[in-house]
Amino acid sequence: MHTATTLRDYNQQVRAALDNAFLREAMDKFATAYPAGRANAFREYDAAALIQKVVEVKDAGLTRLDELFVQFKAEAEKRGVHVHLAQDAAEANALIAQIGKAAGCRRVVKSKSMTAEETLLNHTLEAEGFEITETDLGEWIIQLRHEGPSHMVMPAIHLSRYQVADLFSQVTRQTQPTDIQRLVKVARRELRPKYAAADLGISGANFAIAETGTIGIVTNEGNARLVTTLPRVHIVLTGLDKLCASLEDALHILRVLPKNATGQAITSYVTWISGANPCAAATSGTKEMHVIFLDNGRRALAKDPLFRQVLRCVRCGACANVCPVYRMVGGHAMGHIYIGAIGLILTYFFHGKDKAKTLAQNCINCQACKHICAAGIDLPLLIQEIRARINEEEGRPLTSSLLSMAMKNRKFFHGLLRAAKFAQKPVASGGYLRHLPQIFTKDHGFRALPAIAEVPFRDRFPALRPHIDQPTMRIALFSGCVQDFVYPEHLEAALKVLAHAKVAVDFPMEQTCCGLPLTTMGEKAAAQDVARQNMAALTGEYDAIVTLCASCASHLAHGYAQLLGSTPEVRAFAAKVMPFSVFVSRLGLAPDHFRQTMERATLHAPCHLCRGMGVTEEPRQLLQTAGYEYAAAELEQVCCGFGGTYSAKFPGISENILKLKLADVARTHAETLVTECPGCVLQLRGGAVQHGHGFEVRHMAEVLAAHLK
Repeated sequence: MHTATTLRDYNQQVRAALDNAFLREAMDKFATAYPAGRANAFREYDAAALIQKVVEVKDAGLTRLDELFVQFKAEAEKRGVHVHLAQDAAEANALIAQIGKAAGCRRVVKSKSMTAEETLLNHTLEAEGFEITETDLGEWIIQLRHEGPSHMVMPAIHLSRYQVADLFSQVTRQTQPTDIQRLVKVARRELRPKYAAADLGISGANFAIAETGTIGIVTNEGNARLVTTLPRVHIVLTGLDKLCASLEDALHILRVLPKNATGQAITSYVTWISGANPCAAATSGTKEMHVIFLDNGRRALAKDPLFRQVLRCVRCGACANVCPVYRMVGGHAMGHIYIGAIGLILTYFFHGKDKAKTLAQNCINCQACKHICAAGIDLPLLIQEIRARINEEEGRPLTSSLLSMAMKNRKFFHGLLRAAKFAQKPVASGGYLRHLPQIFTKDHGFRALPAIAEVPFRDRFPALRPHIDQPTMRIALFSGCVQDFVYPEHLEAALKVLAHAKVAVDFPMEQTCCGLPLTTMGEKAAAQDVARQNMAALTGEYDAIVTLCASCASHLAHGYAQLLGSTPEVRAFAAKVMPFSVFVSRLGLAPDHFRQTMERATLHAPCHLCRGMGVTEEPRQLLQTAGYEYAAAELEQVCCGFGGTYSAKFPGISENILKLKLADVARTHAETLVTECPGCVLQLRGGAVQHGHGFEVRHMAEVLAAHLK
């Protein structure tokens, strides 16, 4: 489980995870199988509508947490249940120990509970002399190994059956087979006596229904029913965020939870408990039942206008399932207690900034978690906000501060880029940087890095600007800093395509970097300043603001509203922003405008295009219109591993994501890999050159211009 406090220490932990061959294989298998299973589970449903209903139900409950708690307490106590509220983890653990001791309990069986993981309950109870047995198969395995869960739903996903067989052999003192079904039987045989002997059962809860005082538990194993029925004392530990007004509200969540978590239509066991049940083991004949609600910052979080959405989380774990970083390193390197994107956020609130500050950086901002979330949480935005808060609390890193100062001053920033052209000369050759100093090559040699262009696009534009008689439209071309100073040929190709369609193009010289790097580093004030500069520069009588960078497009269209507020001015600006492929698609160029060579081409969909902007079909259609044979890649919409500054901070993860992508592209036998983001071009082209792949990597504008008649 992650305990590193510095980025350097954390990267060592990451490297160990990357070197774990079985972990990588297990993560790859699951990441490949999950999307198909989820799609099949949602096949006959409107997934977006189901998720929106979860959003509505959870948001409504979060506005009245205290009221729902009072109602639940009254209804549950009518049915013989004791209801408690613990302010923090220490109070919750102490209360459970106190209840257990008062009832004369010593042997404890537990079913799966992330809230108990959050409070580190087992540590407290063991110190108090209780004998505790986890009964969920995965949780029992990691308990025996003295580890934390590596996934919220599948806690032992990082282990092989051979490792489990060795572990069970140690526990039983007999050699155990590696057959999975037989290992499950071993677990059953070992655990059954524990249920019979236990006098205290501890469970979590997926739902706490206020109108009836009912607890709902969702599991794939029958252990939770044994834990909650056989022992004479049952304690439920659950977060306040699990309160629901009604059974109907809970069922809305239940329709989504198993589908999103594991691709199942419904889980094997859904258990509802209303009141203390009869129990033969109890002297009174009735089970003693307690429900402990944990606050631990939840009530304060529910009042936060931005972060309250975190409490919608239904603990499905899907944000980890689709995360390219999690796929590379697993949950122990991408979580503290809670795993994946939601874990990067919850760690800050539940366990403090010291545990969160390195974890919060390990997000590549690919938007996959937001796209898949069962509760509609804007996870990437919240992670960026966590970074900004940590910067404010701890002081900004020197590199972050210097970049912030530079980027706020457009002329100074562009001056630095121009100066880099001369500084690179000793190491630049053939358009790439060669013979880099050892400080850079040790971890960054997995791709060839491009050189700064001799002449930036902004200096070329006055001579290149086409004169269009009776233009069909007038647009502002937004370059972003990479295409302006590194890949000006992308913009030149775009001018050719736009001139062919009789579009008049303006290039406002006061534009600067879109500011996304500042946002991802948590430099919020500087990002706001840059946003205002660009809005002022791009104000004019334009039909559209067109950009060839998907990341810039998404940030201009959506990020500025988050930074500056959704004012009429910001909304009007955002409405004009269009990715290049969307704009060209709307021009209606027919196939007879292009040479139909039928070269084989495949696509890499930039994360901020396919998810950030919801654009998927236009690039495919453009390729076919422009005379290419489109070959679909299996991982077309999976991140390339660049992520701006991410690849500099976590080169090992970036390298391995890139290798996965390049191997997938090679399987299509395409001659050309086409994308629509200069960062993706840098990553993919650099990797293809460095590793000798036989396909070209080109921007969409380049391939369209190349086929124009």
